[in-house]
Amino acid sequence: MSDRMSKDALAPATETGGQAAVTETGGQVPMVRAEAVHKSFGPVEVLKGIDLEVRQGEVFCLIGPSGSGKSTFLRCINHLEKINAGRLYVDGELVGYRQRGEKLYELKDSEVALRRRDIGMVFQRFNLFPHKTALENIIEAPTQVKGLAKAAAREQARALLERVGLADKAGSYPAQLSGGQQQRVAIARALAMEPKLMLFDEPTSALDPELVGDVLDVMRDLAESGMTMIVVTHEMGFAREVGDSLVFMDGGVVVESGHPREVLTTPRHDRTRAFLSKVL
Repeated sequence: MSDRMSKDALAPATETGGQAAVTETGGQVPMVRAEAVHKSFGPVEVLKGIDLEVRQGEVFCLIGPSGSGKSTFLRCINHLEKINAGRLYVDGELVGYRQRGEKLYELKDSEVALRRRDIGMVFQRFNLFPHKTALENIIEAPTQVKGLAKAAAREQARALLERVGLADKAGSYPAQLSGGQQQRVAIARALAMEPKLMLFDEPTSALDPELVGDVLDVMRDLAESGMTMIVVTHEMGFAREVGDSLVFMDGGVVVESGHPREVLTTPRHDRTRAFLSKVL
């Protein structure tokens, strides 16, 4: 996407005010709205016009085969990847751009980083600093990015470690932790920035099976607390039990969407049925 885009490619932005943005009719705006989102890597079109909405407080699950565009779409939400056409909004604000008149202008890196603070992301790999303890990993962003005093950051970090069941691991380094423990530290690290939206990119895919349950329990707790979550996952049980909405993607498009139990139990499309027959 160039620094400027015409209104033909993207529709007018919605202005927001405060944490609970509202529409002109008084309703709450979606936490995430995608409008005809396209993304290509060279000649390969990975996203081919994604339209979807994620309500505030919703657990929104994305499923599909490898290469379907799920993780790419997730990365576009916080502008780790730039879309080529369409529009993405988070809490009513354009992702990565601002509108002036009929033109869009890409935000400066510093502005993108400022908005990205409101979006927590948990990756397949834990991406912890190996030379820092669990507590030090968690306080890094609040102190360096938000300017939180170290004493307050440590207090917050200890509370978060307790929340994810690792109160006794504050002084442990990543190499001293299991994969599931490292992933729970990564979730605590994301929560330390007090995000309005959490993105999970197959957070259990790199874990041994016996470690998956502890991570999913933390995610269930987040869902019960009202956190808005978009989860790319192969954990169909979690999607069925915790998810509010589910989208099946394949080939860069949304093939089917609906309530998780309906999609997983009685899929309407042949492609969805074929996929689920291999994973359920």
